[in-house]
Amino acid sequence: MRYRELGRSGLRVSEIGYGAWGIGESSWVGATEDESVRALNRAVDLGVNLIDTARGYGESERIVGRFVRGRTGDEVLVATKVPPKNRTWPAHDGVDPDDAFPGGHIRTSLETSLRASGLDHFDVLQFHVWNDVWIGRGDWLETIAELKQEGKIRLFGVSVNDHRPDTALALVRSGVVDSVQVIYNVFDQAPADEFLPACQEHGVGVIVRVALDEGGLTGRITAGTTFPEGDWRNRYFRGDRPAEVERRVAAIVAELGIAPDEIAENALRFVLSSPAVSTVIPGMRSVRNVERNTALSDGRALTPDQLAVLAEHRWQRNFYS
Repeated sequence: MRYRELGRSGLRVSEIGYGAWGIGESSWVGATEDESVRALNRAVDLGVNLIDTARGYGESERIVGRFVRGRTGDEVLVATKVPPKNRTWPAHDGVDPDDAFPGGHIRTSLETSLRASGLDHFDVLQFHVWNDVWIGRGDWLETIAELKQEGKIRLFGVSVNDHRPDTALALVRSGVVDSVQVIYNVFDQAPADEFLPACQEHGVGVIVRVALDEGGLTGRITAGTTFPEGDWRNRYFRGDRPAEVERRVAAIVAELGIAPDEIAENALRFVLSSPAVSTVIPGMRSVRNVERNTALSDGRALTPDQLAVLAEHRWQRNFYS
């Protein structure tokens, strides 16, 4: 496993982190706690040192906390998230920061997460949504400073609104955030325009989520793909999107001259090719997924020609209509 600096924080994180939304029984139907714990153990054995969870991920915080407490002697960093008080995703321009992240709510949510996990602190506390209109307003920044001073958190981060890196660009430039979590993949390359360069310039750590497009860049989504009732991917891959994903992935495979089962590897290497990226956190619900993804942290880079091919596969989609 290779490691990178998490911005200017002084922390070094594994290139492959662990996205813990899908573990346990949550919005990803079919996950089991026993399998999740086996996957977590294998990940840390292979050098993963960052686990990303959230207050809103069902039993994830409890499972992660119990696991980390049991790995005595291993330095495992845990990031979690505070959901907005108004439960509004994404954060719109008209939302007041005191409606989304008032200081009392931030503290209460953190205390709840600490109790659920059994941990005495979190390495990164992230707001689960963000909008730049909140800069200089509300008491969220003072509360974050207090929580750092109390030793309950080490770093402050935000999870950037899905597919809208522009809504956190001013925050990155403000100097008050330690890390950002952003969607970045072969299909959604918007962060590469301004956002990732700004993070690199201002020393902000970058945690990349959805690097495999929720499975779209694994080669396993086809026109006939269905998901269990209650699985949130039924909305993400609604309508004709599975067929379109299949067509676009086939085009990438053909242009790169790779085998169909190599698409995920190339998609993750694409994300890691950016020097601004600190870590990528694919969801890993099985030991097999862990072993396949962690093997990519081997220093092998895509060639300029391969990167040029992938740069042509941006796909603008509207996820909220």
